[in-house]
Amino acid sequence: MRGAALTLVAVGRLRPGVEADLFAHYNARIRPSMTVTEVVEKGGRRPEGEAILAALAGAGCVVALDPQGWAMDSVSFADALQSWGRVHFVIGGADGLDEAVLQRANTRLSLGPMTWPHLLVRGMLAEQVFRARAIAAGHPYHRA
Repeated sequence: MRGAALTLVAVGRLRPGVEADLFAHYNARIRPSMTVTEVVEKGGRRPEGEAILAALAGAGCVVALDPQGWAMDSVSFADALQSWGRVHFVIGGADGLDEAVLQRANTRLSLGPMTWPHLLVRGMLAEQVFRARAIAAGHPYHRA
């Protein structure tokens, strides 16, 4: 279940624990695995946004995880992921993403209307990427 390379730019450091284990579990199943760039929490959207934009310099398709973004089912996400090619996912900090980052994004993706801890979102995203690749490959992991 191979696909284009993926990058994750995320605010905050993922420390050892259940969130890190969940992300590592699914990221290890993605081929190639997502490359992660962690941006230091700087106490607000603007400074974090500047650091995110610096990490995205020259990036291709940027997908911002945003509660106001496009909520899609797993099959639609699989189709979109294939069409996006090389993707740079962005996860903000506790205060969300700065407007400049949202403007830079090619699309905004929502994991639903509930509020999720930003460190848990990494694992949820990795699982959905793995699922999307399984769907694209016709693997039985996804049961519609």
